[in-house]
Amino acid sequence: MKRNSFAIKVHEGLKYDFRQGVGSVWAKLCEVLDSKGGSNFSMWQIEDVVFCYYESGDDNSEVASGLYEVFSEIEDTFEWISDPKSEMRLMYHDFGIVRQDKSLIRHRVFVTRLKDGFEEEYKSRHDALVEARGGVPDPGPDSNFSIWYAGGYIMGYDEIDTTMEADETEEQHEATVKWETRMLEIMDWLTDDVDWLTGEHHDHVVRIGFH
Repeated sequence: MKRNSFAIKVHEGLKYDFRQGVGSVWAKLCEVLDSKGGSNFSMWQIEDVVFCYYESGDDNSEVASGLYEVFSEIEDTFEWISDPKSEMRLMYHDFGIVRQDKSLIRHRVFVTRLKDGFEEEYKSRHDALVEARGGVPDPGPDSNFSIWYAGGYIMGYDEIDTTMEADETEEQHEATVKWETRMLEIMDWLTDDVDWLTGEHHDHVVRIGFH
């Protein structure tokens, strides 16, 4: 299974037109996914940014081309951050044990804006997490976690097994605060993931479509 993503930025003042456009091509979008082997598709919006995630076989070219053609029909309402045919840079992956029963899954989707000059630091910090696992699958609760980068944006998609969630220990919490404090220095959050730490208020990302 291949995880895929693409992202778009809705033109100012056209959020309603974009949503209406998605509705007008939704049947075609579903047909592309069903006929060309795409699955677990979802669209997430925060402010004027829309992040799309889906899964496919190892050869994603037909699905990607089909999605590109469908979204191009409403391209007057947005600009591409990264189109389906152009892979976003994979910054992190923690695929673990993917749960087929999505009723037990809680999604965490987040979007940030990476400050200039910090792309490689972000990548290396997350590469260290992958190396620390030593190739051993993560049993959870994160069961399908990927982070991508394109056009200055960081976008994360995480499926969390709700049956395995637990409160952080004091040691884990201290490590989280240390990690997120550095992250706040190199990027600006669009979603509300670290509002508990900063006391700021951001909108929560909203799922606007799934198939």
